[in-house]
Amino acid sequence: MKIIRWIWRLIWKTSLWFLGLSIGLVIVYRFVPVPLTPLMVIRVVEQAFDKEKEMRLYKDWVPISEISKNAPQAVIAAEDQKFLDHNGFDFEAMEKAWENNKKGKRIKGASTITQQTVKNVFLWPSRSYIRKGLEAYFTVLVELIWSKERIVEVYLNVIEMGEGIYGIEAASQAYYKKPASKLSRSQAAMIAAVLPNPRRWTPTRPTGYIQGRQAWILRQMNNLAPVGFGI
Repeated sequence: MKIIRWIWRLIWKTSLWFLGLSIGLVIVYRFVPVPLTPLMVIRVVEQAFDKEKEMRLYKDWVPISEISKNAPQAVIAAEDQKFLDHNGFDFEAMEKAWENNKKGKRIKGASTITQQTVKNVFLWPSRSYIRKGLEAYFTVLVELIWSKERIVEVYLNVIEMGEGIYGIEAASQAYYKKPASKLSRSQAAMIAAVLPNPRRWTPTRPTGYIQGRQAWILRQMNNLAPVGFGI
């Protein structure tokens, strides 16, 4: 009985610590730039143990006020067109993905920008149920504590956009030799086009498929109302 009580006390204390730390971290990142993400650390370790890869980590945090409005418009058009309307979860897309997975198919689009931001900032790349459960928990917290503008700002600053390249500023400088504030619609759409697999595709050498995605994103950008983020 003593062991059982001890286990329950340990679980209770651990849960309280986790709640306090997680809520505190979400509040801090509501105002403070995210310095490093788990994925960045994982990639650096991978590079360190791969002799064929150069160790590099390019990132440069910029506020949304220094990012071209074309960038948030492009990623919302490409990744999550219901971003401004949902509370972190696109249940219609999730249901569609579930039905297609049961049929042996896989479709893109069930993961919202909020969920992708949470995965990058607080968690690790995995398909486990534990990770998905934590993702749902942090998604609720972020939607409650952050504004939509802040979610997009963090997303654009931490998302992987190439081998060792993180964030829209680093990507803009690496691919177009210009600050993110100067990105054109076409350039922003091209960067958004490679996001599903930024280590496989690159904006500077787009395949026919990526050029097709860019054209589709540009059409979606025309159909979407202005998001009001960026300059």
